[in-house]
Amino acid sequence: MIMRKNVHTLVFVALLCAMPTFAQTHAFVDHANPRVGSTVNPAPKEMVLWFTQQLEPAFSSIEVRSEQGAPVTAGRATVGGDRTQLRVPLKALPPGTYRVIWRVLSVDTHRTEGNFTFRVGP
Repeated sequence: MIMRKNVHTLVFVALLCAMPTFAQTHAFVDHANPRVGSTVNPAPKEMVLWFTQQLEPAFSSIEVRSEQGAPVTAGRATVGGDRTQLRVPLKALPPGTYRVIWRVLSVDTHRTEGNFTFRVGP
């Protein structure tokens, strides 16, 4: 009985040690410019996101939308740098709140997506 309990404990500890590895296999936003939830002035000319994993360019995108839901991007998103950076040019942005919607595929084939807002104004 004691031997069996030790085996269960060892399996549990091994699973706990492996958990951070599972979490690190997905690409998530590390930081952004403009920053998540920030207010900026003047308006940015592009949105840049940095991710925790390298991205597959053909399957990674950013949409930026106005409060009314209209797209305000001025081109397609591109992957740059060491393939952890995703950027998209923006149209001239009047004051207001903008939603950034990102969808990426990391090089290890895991899909992730998310969204956040930033504001342009004084």
